Amino acid sequence: MMIRVPTATGGDMAAYMAIPRAGKGVGVVVLQEIFGVTGSMKKICDFLADRQFTVICPDLFHSVEENLDIPESEFEKARGIRGKVNDDAVVQDVVSSIEFLRKHPANSNGTVGVVGYCWGGLISYLTAATQKPDAAVMYYGVGIDKHLDKAAQITCPTMFHYASKDQFAGPEVAAQVRDAMKDKKSQVWEYKDAGHAFARPGGSHYHHPSADLADMRTLSFLVEQLIGKGKAGAI
Repeated sequence: MMIRVPTATGGDMAAYMAIPRAGKGVGVVVLQEIFGVTGSMKKICDFLADRQFTVICPDLFHSVEENLDIPESEFEKARGIRGKVNDDAVVQDVVSSIEFLRKHPANSNGTVGVVGYCWGGLISYLTAATQKPDAAVMYYGVGIDKHLDKAAQITCPTMFHYASKDQFAGPEVAAQVRDAMKDKKSQVWEYKDAGHAFARPGGSHYHHPSADLADMRTLSFLVEQLIGKGKAGAI
């Protein structure tokens, strides 16, 4: 279902929300690719809700144009829209989404993690570096290597997924991230048979074995960090 989430500027933005059948679950904010809150992003939210997470995916392009759902074939259009948004302002929208979900009655214990894909992976990283999510997951985040000076600021547990055949963020980037995060509570995984966007449901680059493995690792990580270690609430 589509909802409205208040923003720090006094307005609001659209977000897709998926709630587990039990009516409650720990919180996850899914952060979109450059194509908007697409059917693929909604499928990811539904996948997590089916596993008892309460999930929202905010429209991070709302300051430029609302409710965009750009086909992956229109990459240049998507890249143009992404170029019109300010990453720092977007992080503030993510903070608004986290706070909204922390207080939502469908959140079972007040914890919230962020999970981002491609550009959303970068935003997830920047959120972890400058804000206080309870956990952060980055799927093939493009541009993280340009912000590794911020790694020292990260205090929450993190997980990174990279593809060996990724032309935008490949093994070299994964190695840089692994080195930058070596003293942190972090996991960096690589998938040798996959390319960029390997975990986009229904996408042309979807690689089922790698996506399944990455998603299972993400689920285990989120359960441990958002529910484990004596936190109240249960899936």
